This record gives sequence, structure tokens and C-alpha cells, in this order.
Amino acid sequence: MLRNIGVQYVDLREFISTRTVFRHLNPKELDLLPLDDGTINYKRSDIVYEEGARINGFYCVVKGIIKIYKTGFDGKDQIIRFAKPGDIMGFRSTITGELACTTTKAIEDASLCFVPGDLVKSFVKSNGEFAMDLLQLACNELGESNDLITDIAQKTVRERLAEVLIHLKWTFNLDNENFLQISLTREELANLVGTATESVIRLLSEFKQDRLIELHGRRIKILDEAKLIKIGNMQY
Repeated sequence: MLRNIGVQYVDLREFISTRTVFRHLNPKELDLLPLDDGTINYKRSDIVYEEGARINGFYCVVKGIIKIYKTGFDGKDQIIRFAKPGDIMGFRSTITGELACTTTKAIEDASLCFVPGDLVKSFVKSNGEFAMDLLQLACNELGESNDLITDIAQKTVRERLAEVLIHLKWTFNLDNENFLQISLTREELANLVGTATESVIRLLSEFKQDRLIELHGRRIKILDEAKLIKIGNMQY
């Protein structure tokens, strides 16, 4: 079934069955998904769900980018990761029955598909490949969290910013003009790096002067990937 997701139409069943964790479902299981309900649309800065909420299901990103973050006691945000088309959100809380441990917000217009928790749990029990893929996702997220803790503890802000820029390139690729295909505010970059906005502004200016990047407003072009990898002390 074709569904409107903003500027384009997609076959929602084909998208879900080929580009998401639900690709492991058999045709009968796919028929159980509430795809006829279509997608839920969000504008930039709309909250999908907040930390402490009970969400009772998965959100699957069909269009757009969602930032996933936690808010500290001082009111500052720490961005954990971004969800792009094909990614799912909320699976940990759905499986464990816990309240949401993060807040999710659209950083550009987005469309999401919601799958109820009871249905997800039934797939975990009946479909081993689906369950294994969820386990792998959980392990990957745990590994990313461990890396984040290590980086904050051991790397300088300059090293972390270089690493973040490279990971954004690897995750979202480049547009036709070789700019990152994700546009972040300086505050969002600072939240991702784990530092003050002023520090990110200063370091971006230094990277620009050193011909490592090019800046056009929020848009960032990577000019010297190899040197940024070296500055970030990255292993790949």
C-alpha cells in the first residue's frame, strides 16, 4: 500500500519488510503489522516521546532523522544517537516494560510507523531471527554507550569533535555538494560531543582555519577526512 510520507510515496509494506528489523517476519506475521494505519508525521522539533513516558511499542523511522538524548540534572542534554530511515526506537522499554530512558525529537520533518508492544513480544517468542536481530541491536547500543563513556573520560574535546564529524559522515554520507546530509545546530553538536556550545564554535573555527572542514551556516563539508581521523584517535 502506498503511503504519503511528505515529499514522496513509498510502499510501506515493502519498506518495513526490506529495510527494518521486521524483514525477518514471514508474510503472515507481516500481515499482523498495523500498516494500514499509515505513518505518524512529525515536524522539526516535535517530541515523539519523552524520558519517563510509557510508550508500549516500537517506533520505526520511515522518513527523516530523530535525535535520541537524555537530560541531565543540570538541564543539559546528552545526545545518545540519531535514528534514520529503517531504524527503530523504544525497543528496550517495550521488551523490559520499563519507562522510556531517553527523549526522542525530530530534527527534520519525519514520518514514523508504530508497532504495538504486545505484537513485538509475540514476534520475539515465535521468530528466532527477529529476536536475534533485536539482541544484536541491543548489544550494538551497549557498545556505543561504552565507547561514549570512554571517549568522554579519556579524549579531549578537540578529539571528540573530530570523531563526531567523521561518524556523522559515515552514518549519513554526503549530499551532491559533499556536505554532511545531516544539519545540526551548534548546540546539538555540543550535546553530541559532551561540551559547551562555545567550545564547539571555537573548535569548528579552528578546523576551518586548518582546512579540515568548510562551513556554510549549519552545513559542514569534510575536507580532510584522514587528518580528522588522526586527530580523533580513531580505530576503524
